[in-house]
Amino acid sequence: MNNQEPLIRARGVHKSFVTNGNQLDVLQDVSLDIQQKEMVAIVGASGVGKSTLLHVLGTLERPDRGDILYRGRDVFSYDDERLASFRNETIGFVFQFHHLLPEFNALENTMMPALIKGMSANEASQQAEAILVRVGLQDRFRHQVGELSGGEQQRVAVARSLVLKPFVLLADEPTGNLDRKTGETIHDLLISLNRDDGITAVIVTHNMKLAERLSRQVTLIDGRAVEVN
Repeated sequence: MNNQEPLIRARGVHKSFVTNGNQLDVLQDVSLDIQQKEMVAIVGASGVGKSTLLHVLGTLERPDRGDILYRGRDVFSYDDERLASFRNETIGFVFQFHHLLPEFNALENTMMPALIKGMSANEASQQAEAILVRVGLQDRFRHQVGELSGGEQQRVAVARSLVLKPFVLLADEPTGNLDRKTGETIHDLLISLNRDDGITAVIVTHNMKLAERLSRQVTLIDGRAVEVN
């Protein structure tokens, strides 16, 4: 049994939405622990609430009930400003669509979270260059988004998510918009970041080959989390 305090602990999380006057209960009493340096796959049928769970874990959405603890701290007790600051410094996000800003180049896109934090342009540039090298884009610093392949764009998105050296990376179908070969390259990158840099990752995916490569799988069924391994 692992007695170490989890990096993330979700307890009794409920989340519902109202659509056309009808309440849809998406998450129902979800409890889940994520240990530091784990890679956890969140799997399940479409529409079961995988992305909603990721958004709650990432503090992008508040649960209706329940607690999200980061190293024992109840982060939803923070006011909105403190929560936004915590999220920017602690959590990296990667989505299916890279959400890069087309008017900026790879380096400038990667620098954005550091600049938002208030870091100087010089320091932000240095950190962004280092992580772009780490993801294999040392020759693409000055390329505009439109000059990059789909896989390169997603690598920039990964670099951007890691520029502030967050505790955890949350990824929502990070390769769902890529061809198989390019997707596998991104999978390899994420796994190497976990292996070599100790990045904790929670990945929502329909790709069972990716899920099977991770240390644990959690399946959402009827709004509840079920451990697979």
